Amino acid sequence: MEEKQQYRTVWISDIHLGTKACQVEPLLRFLTSMRCEHLFLVGDIIDLWAMKRKWYWPQTHNDVIRKILKRAGKGTHVTYIPGNHDENFRGYLGLSFGGVEIKREALHLTADGKRVLMIHGDEFDTVVTNHHIITWFGDWCYDILLALGRTYNWFRRKFGWRHFSLAAYVKRKVKYIVDFVSNYQQSLLHYARTRKAEIIVTGHIHRPEIKPMEEILYANCGDWVENCTALVEHKDGRLEILQFEHDEPSTTVPVTPEEEIVETMA
Repeated sequence: MEEKQQYRTVWISDIHLGTKACQVEPLLRFLTSMRCEHLFLVGDIIDLWAMKRKWYWPQTHNDVIRKILKRAGKGTHVTYIPGNHDENFRGYLGLSFGGVEIKREALHLTADGKRVLMIHGDEFDTVVTNHHIITWFGDWCYDILLALGRTYNWFRRKFGWRHFSLAAYVKRKVKYIVDFVSNYQQSLLHYARTRKAEIIVTGHIHRPEIKPMEEILYANCGDWVENCTALVEHKDGRLEILQFEHDEPSTTVPVTPEEEIVETMA
């Protein structure tokens, strides 16, 4: 039997179960291959927005839920922090289902004593909170980009080329989005200070990253739509982002800046 990779803590977000964009196969491989003491689901796990428009729920999406519940049943401390796409679950804050605790935000202490604040992050997205029509339109455009990306990557696979995230590339190149990400990070940094956190872990923007921001470490665990990433804490408290190939039954590969990915994949 293959030995399971052991982590102290795992954070995953923005899975978007209930959509064709969800990269469920690499996620299932990851969940099968690892064990952890703490598992934090940092929002947008189930895409209720998309499911209201069109029902999509294959067996593999059920399998993800079952694996998470199985982890909870075997002693992993599982915490679910709903995001904006699964905000209906915010009506159950403070409750526990199948061993999974539902919270608006959560605190965690790393092995080396760092105080970690976890929040999905949509509260700090001024477009989502104040401009619902623009949010809907942006979500529609994003879905189109993802659909185009799936077609584009089908052709890439035929030629034996690696997966290329068209949506991530566009987001890196559009100045408005670049400025938005910077403002988003600064807002989270300010909030982390009010909560006396040394590390803030978030999701929402589908941009995996770990970087020091003044006295606070900012970490975004990414997504399972464009990037297939998870944030993990090793036994010594060290944080790392793991990235998985979309199309291969792969082990972890390092997160590469988008500019380098463009050069190596194009």
